[in-house]
Amino acid sequence: MDDLAIARAVHVLAIVHWIGGVLMVTLVLLPGLSRAVKAAERMSLFGNIEGRFGNQARISTALAGLSGLYMVYGMDVWDRFADPSYWWMHAMVLVWAIFTFMLFVAEPFFLHRWFDARAARDPEGTFRRVQRMHVVLLTLSAITVAGAVLGAHGAFL
Repeated sequence: MDDLAIARAVHVLAIVHWIGGVLMVTLVLLPGLSRAVKAAERMSLFGNIEGRFGNQARISTALAGLSGLYMVYGMDVWDRFADPSYWWMHAMVLVWAIFTFMLFVAEPFFLHRWFDARAARDPEGTFRRVQRMHVVLLTLSAITVAGAVLGAHGAFL
């Protein structure tokens, strides 16, 4: 079996897990907590549930980044980053960078403390902010995934 085929399979599986998890959190978990849990308790419960996925997402984003880099290197397609018709490759790197920063830097070093302090003052507003942030990230991710699938099959060339 071709090593690039294996890298592509790892890449796709990592993306399915990672973005699928973001979709689940955004469209199922957050609305469910909003309806079923008192505002003062939502952020704590969300943090407990989401923390387990966060650990898994760190692995998925790392695998996505490594496999993506391996494919770009292995296929020697660096020039695509200079071609606007490959906008979706830039989008993939951007989405990956945002999530990697959030998962490996922001969350462990300051974001949880900031949200906890804000939730103590304004639990409802903080939860709404978390929901909006997830909707924005999911929307950007969905556009990127759709663009990457279409682009990888020649739709933009």
